[in-house]
Amino acid sequence: MTINQVVRTENGVAFAISFYIYTQLDFPIWLFFVLLFIPDITMIGYAMNKKIGANVYNLGHSFVLPLLLVICYFLFFNEYLLLISIIWMAHIFMDRLLGFGLKYQESFNKTHIQRL
Repeated sequence: MTINQVVRTENGVAFAISFYIYTQLDFPIWLFFVLLFIPDITMIGYAMNKKIGANVYNLGHSFVLPLLLVICYFLFFNEYLLLISIIWMAHIFMDRLLGFGLKYQESFNKTHIQRL
């Protein structure tokens, strides 16, 4: 098994686990699939230039912001913060399962996982 296959497999398992956790919390399943692609709005940065695009995309596709939402959930007990963070992390896992990783500034097609 190659490193690429290992990375994709572990992200596929993480996606399945995040979906399972989401369903166990009795959130609406339809909402999971409606909101699953919202983090891709971060591609809008590419309308300005490659550098800004890569930075904005990578911010939206790193685990920093969704994990901050989990911390905020524990501080404020607002279950919508948890809902958003689970879906956001599931999106990141799904992207990495498909080979779409964090972007390098020189090219949208070059990611930390592979060249697209």
